Amino acid sequence: MNYSPVSQITVSLDFGEGSTIQVGRLASAEREKIYFEHSPILRGLRISPLHLPPESGLMTLDPMLFEGLPGVFYDSLPDGWGRLLLDRLARSKGVAPSQLTALDRLAHVGHSGMGALVYEPDLSGDRPSDALDIDDLALKTEQVLRGSAEDVLEELVALGGSSAGARPKAMISVNPSGSQIIYGEDNKRRKGYVPWLVKFPNTQDGPDAGAIEYVYSLMAKEAGVFMSETRLFPAKNGPGYFTTRRFDRKESEGGMTRLHVHTAGGLLHSDFRIPSLDYEDLLALTEIMTRDMREVEKMYRHAVFNVMSHNRDDHAKNFSFVMDFKGEWKLSPAYDITFSSGPGGQQSTTVLGEGKDPSSENLRALGKKANLDNKTIAQIIESTRDALGEWKTLARQHNVSRTNIKLIGDAIGRLTRS
Repeated sequence: MNYSPVSQITVSLDFGEGSTIQVGRLASAEREKIYFEHSPILRGLRISPLHLPPESGLMTLDPMLFEGLPGVFYDSLPDGWGRLLLDRLARSKGVAPSQLTALDRLAHVGHSGMGALVYEPDLSGDRPSDALDIDDLALKTEQVLRGSAEDVLEELVALGGSSAGARPKAMISVNPSGSQIIYGEDNKRRKGYVPWLVKFPNTQDGPDAGAIEYVYSLMAKEAGVFMSETRLFPAKNGPGYFTTRRFDRKESEGGMTRLHVHTAGGLLHSDFRIPSLDYEDLLALTEIMTRDMREVEKMYRHAVFNVMSHNRDDHAKNFSFVMDFKGEWKLSPAYDITFSSGPGGQQSTTVLGEGKDPSSENLRALGKKANLDNKTIAQIIESTRDALGEWKTLARQHNVSRTNIKLIGDAIGRLTRS
């Protein structure tokens, strides 16, 4: 890694149609301040409707928020695992992570990030194209978490360096049967391979973390929550690795198209590290972005499942919207749904102000605030309760530990009875 500060970034949209649409340019005149110049040729596409003006011109933002970036570009920056990898790689090359600016980090995302936004210069590096072993990859991530394995950092950065979230992840491609796994997005060279994302345990997780998240995905889908396809890939040690099909990539006749992704936190310019959102805000945002009550109902189902399943890490970055090349916005499939605790054990996103012990009554009131009818509200709450009633059976089938079956089962029981 030869460090040469990046002072200017060209931002474009790449929908995978063979051409890109220039969004604008980011530049830093001083280290603390970043300027954005909107492109006049964006064809009317609103990539961030609430905080990025549609007209061309120069704008700057508070350097104390989102490292001085507009929220839509901050969404592209990795946090957690992805940031750890790049910082470790920088140190191994003699570069202090504090030297890396937001523009440097966007350049390392380059063309490899989630969604349709791409950044030039592209310093993301080449992606290996050979087959990979998931167990070997899991071992390498564990070694990095323990502070060793500098020799595999570049490989792991290539696989998951632009991903968000605390748990280690890798972007992979899988053939239709799931029997062959290769690095990254290689569908152009190997037809039929589809982009997926695989998660590995972090230092706080037990070996059954993947199985727990997989069971949660089964229950969520049974409850009617809109989700991508999920699988539990087998592991030599432990119940398996949670994997999910990437919703920012879509198969088409010409290959694989990309969708623009924007988190609720980025849209609202709300720092996900500081809990400040309520589900009422998210339901209102969904109506504003999509103008479709069916999408509002999807968000409500998601909210009900999070609350009743004790998924309390429901911060502003764990809800997203996707935009296609026509500029149409939809709610993204739900993701990062698993048993978790939020700040102080409360929901990161409150339910009409209640975070500690939101009840079914709070959820009913939330649904009414969103203008859903009583029958729909009752059906969603009841179907969620029924789906969560399958926890113990499904957890045993997928080899969740007895300790976690009881711990999570007790928590779900308290919430579904409230």
